[in-house]
Amino acid sequence: MSYKSVIAVIALVSAVFACKSNNNTTDNPSGITFSQKELMILNQSDSVMYLTVIGDKSDSLILRKTSRDFTDEELQSKEFQTLARNLLATVQDPSQDGVGISAPQVGLNLRMIAVMRYDKEDKPIEPYANVHITDYSKTIKSGPEGCLSVPNYRGIVPRSDSIIVSYYDINSKTAKTDTIGGYTAIIFQHETDHLEGILYIDRADSVFFNQKSADERKLFEQQGAYTKPAWWPYK
Repeated sequence: MSYKSVIAVIALVSAVFACKSNNNTTDNPSGITFSQKELMILNQSDSVMYLTVIGDKSDSLILRKTSRDFTDEELQSKEFQTLARNLLATVQDPSQDGVGISAPQVGLNLRMIAVMRYDKEDKPIEPYANVHITDYSKTIKSGPEGCLSVPNYRGIVPRSDSIIVSYYDINSKTAKTDTIGGYTAIIFQHETDHLEGILYIDRADSVFFNQKSADERKLFEQQGAYTKPAWWPYK
């Protein structure tokens, strides 16, 4: 066999092994694809998580990125349960006291939100995963909105009066579709916008400084709230 033939055979064998190696790398049998930075946030955060803000450069990159769905395996993971639990703890903490929150706001570009259900008797705040709005009503209403990631400001934002939402229900562990109206529909739209890298200020007819919110935030800042953890993976 000539020298050139040997080289050709070696190249062919190397290509075959490279293809097998690449296939094994791409085909993750676990189905869990959390990055190392995502795992750091999921596993090292306190129950009240650090909240990203648009005024911070590295935070803004997360807030402006489109979020991905959870895989079926990730939906069954302990990290998924931790995130659902911590989102609720964060949005209900007095330092935030919000009516909704999204995973990008705690540094994770994953499709999970928590929404206060004003359309239910006890007005619970409930987590939803793999959320997608599949239809918007043509009836539009404008109203005031604020955002935990855009502190000290509020705006007047036009939103559809009702929507159809598809999501993974954490309690029943099944995929569901709901028609939602009123203020709850507005919160869903606000939070799912976060999953697309959109902030309410992008849609607002007007935005204005809110002195009351600024005063309240300053009090919590003096108590040590809103400080980015030293271990935070995005600098």
